[in-house]
Amino acid sequence: MSAGPAILVTGGAGYIGSHVVLALLDAGLPVVVLDDLSTGRAEAVPPEVPLVRGSTGDGPLLRATLRRHRVGAVVHLAASLVVPESVARPLGYWRNNVANTLALAEACVAEGVTRLVFSSTAAVYGIPDRLPVDEDTPCRPINPYGASKHAAEGLLRDAAAAHGLAVVALRYFNVAGADPAGRAGQRTAGATHLIKVACEAALGLRPEVAVFGEDFDTPDGTGVRDYIHVTDLAAAHVQALRHLAMGGDCAVLNCGYGRGHSVREVLRAVERAAGTRLPVRLAGRRAGDPPALVAANGRIRSTLGWRPGFDDLDRIVAHSLAWEGRLRGTGAQLRRGLPR
Repeated sequence: MSAGPAILVTGGAGYIGSHVVLALLDAGLPVVVLDDLSTGRAEAVPPEVPLVRGSTGDGPLLRATLRRHRVGAVVHLAASLVVPESVARPLGYWRNNVANTLALAEACVAEGVTRLVFSSTAAVYGIPDRLPVDEDTPCRPINPYGASKHAAEGLLRDAAAAHGLAVVALRYFNVAGADPAGRAGQRTAGATHLIKVACEAALGLRPEVAVFGEDFDTPDGTGVRDYIHVTDLAAAHVQALRHLAMGGDCAVLNCGYGRGHSVREVLRAVERAAGTRLPVRLAGRRAGDPPALVAANGRIRSTLGWRPGFDDLDRIVAHSLAWEGRLRGTGAQLRRGLPR
């Protein structure tokens, strides 16, 4: 794709959004970010990128932004995404993940924006009958986060059928890591992502790492997840936009590596990278957590030509640890000997 109309990235000041913005800039594409900064950080947006502060539920603001910045396509990342929180606060998740997606779709249709890449999740599958999970697996979400994302997929599918809005929905598995060049990473205070929590504990910034459940039906009793490097995920968004720009069909695509790692395996990888033992506390299962989720990724490979470049748990952990070190001013020491 060559430079032309801007790409609007909703949630572009967040963890994944900031990496998607960098990937788009690296591809030579003009970008504008819309973010209410409830969880995102303004400093995560590069200075050359316009930042519009506001909600994806604000229809007039959306339409004005689409017009003012000559937006030609949207990457919709703004969402609520913490599973236990969704169980405790379901109405907020339905509002942000469904009602606000509806407002965005209405604005796109009204302003003639015909391409949208949607941030979905493996949580739509619930507890699948078999692994790895392909895109034809029945969706039976077991928490409001997954249910709200599945509903948003449905409304976008209907918008595509009725209004010509071409949509690629990317179902993320467990996103982790940081930009290898150190330009972006996970900034959210109190984040619940396992690898970030473990890296913070390795640096003495958290007193412990809680292991939520050790009695799952998995090889070592702890939950198994397919961890995907955030840079590979960001590249998938650029390729999805390219697919739509070339007239490609609507698609729903898993974003994962096709291989799972248990919580204990992740903790050992962080200990290897940091050269220290982690303080671990065993805790009960969290509401809404499935035992295992691993992606079948043949469809994204064939549809988008996606080829991951960072498919290695130790590299994911190393980049995460280096980012945490940079945030705390110890990056130079942590970078020594870490894989790029």
